[in-house]
Amino acid sequence: MSKVQAYAALSAGSTLEKFEYELDKIQPEEVEIKVHYCGICHSDLSMINNAWGMSAYPLVPGHEVAGEIIALGEKVTHLKVGQKIGLGWYSKSCMVCDSCMNGDHNLCANNESTIAGRHGGFADKVRCHASWAIPIPDALPLEKTGPLFCGGITVFNPIVQYNVKPTDRVGVVGIGGLGHMAIQFLNKWGCDVTAFTSSASKADEAKKLGAHHVVNSCDKNELDKISDSLDFLLVTVNVPLDWDLYINALKAKGRLHFVGAVLEPIPVGAFPLIMRQRSISGTPLGSPETTRKMLEFCVHHNIVPQTELFPMSKVNEAIEHLNAGKARYRIILQNDF
Repeated sequence: MSKVQAYAALSAGSTLEKFEYELDKIQPEEVEIKVHYCGICHSDLSMINNAWGMSAYPLVPGHEVAGEIIALGEKVTHLKVGQKIGLGWYSKSCMVCDSCMNGDHNLCANNESTIAGRHGGFADKVRCHASWAIPIPDALPLEKTGPLFCGGITVFNPIVQYNVKPTDRVGVVGIGGLGHMAIQFLNKWGCDVTAFTSSASKADEAKKLGAHHVVNSCDKNELDKISDSLDFLLVTVNVPLDWDLYINALKAKGRLHFVGAVLEPIPVGAFPLIMRQRSISGTPLGSPETTRKMLEFCVHHNIVPQTELFPMSKVNEAIEHLNAGKARYRIILQNDF
């Protein structure tokens, strides 16, 4: 048995309170991680508020964990106690379905989420299946690494999956927790990057992050000017927009790709897709192997999220800061239990 100190929402939309629970004996393929840092993601807020109708309470959020291994199941031989490790949205896959056997563990129909039906990383420790415990390179600062395991891999994965080329013109819609990492990745990938934002204050920041152009996402005239110009357009926001304008910004064979969880249906006409052979798609987080590649890319190009640090004991103030739209751009909680 292992006792855990955590912060939990006891009901939908409630503030987080101290919460204690016990873990059973560690399973043969499990890893126990001491949480040093854990990022706050908008998905944590959605789960706290039961926005997706899948939350169970008490709910311990937190799925952007950076820490170290403190215990291993008897069958785990590729990791070691004391190793720096990261954990994201997924904590287990079935390991036997077609997706898992093809290396697409992130597409497993029986995936276990770190914070759905189990307790996450707003705590002093957390467990996962060894396949989702990703080693953190020594060159990356542990205090900034957590968001790479959710926000980072969410925007890196489609770059790999859809073979985005260094010669491509790409756009990023939304310069927030996801978008600010996407700009950095795509710039270092070699692409010509256009940032779309409704906040004038973020224009200079977007260029510092690596955007070559900035477009006001609420200005139809600006969107009309870039029609038929982009090969790939990555949507990181979770709000409805005038999607026809964004589809028209794509070249022939261009792709409008969603990683932001837009809850409303996305109404589009068939002809703008058919006549220019455009596509609409979406992806979840990446596989463990793609996550490792992303971390290597971050090391090679000195990419880290821009973060603000709060002690975990100030978790409710940190959530208010995020809800107010003040975060630049990811909030990290430091374990101070």
